[in-house]
Amino acid sequence: MMNDSSPLRKSKPRWLRRHLPDQPEFEEIRTLLKHSGLNTVCESAKCPNIWECFSKKTATFLIMGNRCTRDCRFCAIDHGPTVLPDPKEPVHVAEAVRKMGLEHAVITSVTRDDLADFGASCFVETIQEIQKHSPGIAIEVLVPDFSGDEKAIESLIEAEPDVIGHNIETVPGLYPIVRPQARYRVSLALLRQVSRSAKNIFVKSGMMLGLGETEDEILRTLDDLLGSGCRILTLGQYLQPTRNHLPVNRFIHPEEFQSWQEKAMAMGFRQVVSGPFVRSSYHAGVLFRTMKASEKPKAPDQDLE
Repeated sequence: MMNDSSPLRKSKPRWLRRHLPDQPEFEEIRTLLKHSGLNTVCESAKCPNIWECFSKKTATFLIMGNRCTRDCRFCAIDHGPTVLPDPKEPVHVAEAVRKMGLEHAVITSVTRDDLADFGASCFVETIQEIQKHSPGIAIEVLVPDFSGDEKAIESLIEAEPDVIGHNIETVPGLYPIVRPQARYRVSLALLRQVSRSAKNIFVKSGMMLGLGETEDEILRTLDDLLGSGCRILTLGQYLQPTRNHLPVNRFIHPEEFQSWQEKAMAMGFRQVVSGPFVRSSYHAGVLFRTMKASEKPKAPDQDLE
């Protein structure tokens, strides 16, 4: 049953326990990022994959600061007063991408409802600087909803990243609890706008499981994502970052994640990665290259509802 109401377990199940690699590359990347004055979602959001990713010399850059104007109940990123984005940050990110020798750069941000364009121009400038410093590199952006501002979203599309991702995060019935300052339909509209564009951009989204959603709710949400043009999907386990955040309702077994991957592929998603430790940018480069090798981005579909 997907709506298991059993009490929160005090310890994680065995499949959520992992050995932390002792690799010199971890400290190398952490030091590079520190000296560059850059934030990563790996650190700010307490990602469980940070040791693995840093050790493989990859990271997801977090632009526009490390404080968010929203206060989602699942997210470890700090909420509070923000400062103006650093105008030199796009160049610093591009330089770090070059020094790290990345083939696939992933850029995300805090939500900045306080900015006139909700931060879209910061994404555009960062994309352009990476393209300038590392020609030919694949660029993936994981964006907030820009409060549904179509001009902001269009400016991002015109910058031509290879992937535009926006996480739906959870089923609509849980939005008031999980994402009280977000709107489910606004998120779907953003994905739809990207999918309808004439640009060759892959559309990606992700969900957390284990917050109390039912199987029917997941299926309806996946159907909504497909209807909005999303073809790349990530499914992962929600993990409570601190005692002040929402508790885990249920730990999903790896076999159940595998089942969801098979169901999503059967529904029409072209690439799906599903598992307890999966996050939006986990193995993003591999997922993108597999997608690119298998098919071209779908042409705009004017019949999307």
